[in-house]
Amino acid sequence: MVNLRRITEQDLNMIMEWRMSPEVTKYMYTDPILTLDGQKKWFEAIQNDDTCRYWIIELDNHLPVGVLNLINIDYINQKCDWGYYLGSLEARGKGLARILECNILDYVFYELKLNKLCCEVFSFNEAVVEIHKKFGSVVEGVYKDHIFKNGQFYDVVSMGITKHRWESLKKVMNYERLHIEL
Repeated sequence: MVNLRRITEQDLNMIMEWRMSPEVTKYMYTDPILTLDGQKKWFEAIQNDDTCRYWIIELDNHLPVGVLNLINIDYINQKCDWGYYLGSLEARGKGLARILECNILDYVFYELKLNKLCCEVFSFNEAVVEIHKKFGSVVEGVYKDHIFKNGQFYDVVSMGITKHRWESLKKVMNYERLHIEL
C-alpha cells in the first residue's frame, strides 16, 4: 500500500538528507548544501502557499521513502508542474511509478480540476522520460543547454499531459489507488 501524506516539520531532517544524497541530486537542477534552519524557513514558506503541495511518499507500515510535489499551481491557466524522488534506494524498482503517476493525474485533473500536468526531466534520464510517456505525457520540447551543473550544460526535456489525454488512457490503466492527504 502506498500513501501520500503532507510533509510535517518532523520530516525536515530526513528530507534534507535525501535531498543532499548523490543518488537524488544527480537528477535535480541543484546540488544543495542544506541546513535545518533553511529547511524550517522553506517549510514555513510552503505552509500557506496555494501554488504548491508537498507530500511524503509512504510504503506499507508508513515507511517514508520519498517526496512528491506539485508546484506552480495555476488555477487561471489550469496547469501545474510536478516531480518526485525516492530517497530510499530500497524503494526503487518496486512499481511505484505506475501508482504515483496515475494517482497524481487523477488528483490534478479531478480534485484540483486542472487541465494540464507538466514536468521537466534531464535528457540523460531516459528511463524517467520513458516512464512519463508510458502514462501519457508527451515531449513538448527540449531546452538546450538549459541547466549548468557540475561544470557542464545539460538539456532538459519538457513534457506534459492534458486531462483529455488522461481520460482516453485511464480506462486501460490498471493501478492501485492510494490515499492522498489533503
